[in-house]
Amino acid sequence: NTTDTPVAVETLDDVPEHVLRGLPEDVRLFPSAVDKTRLGVWATKSILKGKKFGPFVGDKKKRSQV
Repeated sequence: NTTDTPVAVETLDDVPEHVLRGLPEDVRLFPSAVDKTRLGVWATKSILKGKKFGPFVGDKKKRSQV
């Protein structure tokens, strides 16, 4: 017996406001191409190699937490 368990899908409502405010103007959050249940970071135009963004605001996370 297998039961279909609903899968939680991450939405923009799950993203803290300070994260949305801190996104560079050419970066957006849309459904991930890797995991459709998560949001991914997408560029609306090419980003030059070495481009730096910031300042960063929020909680520091370990790689295993993201």
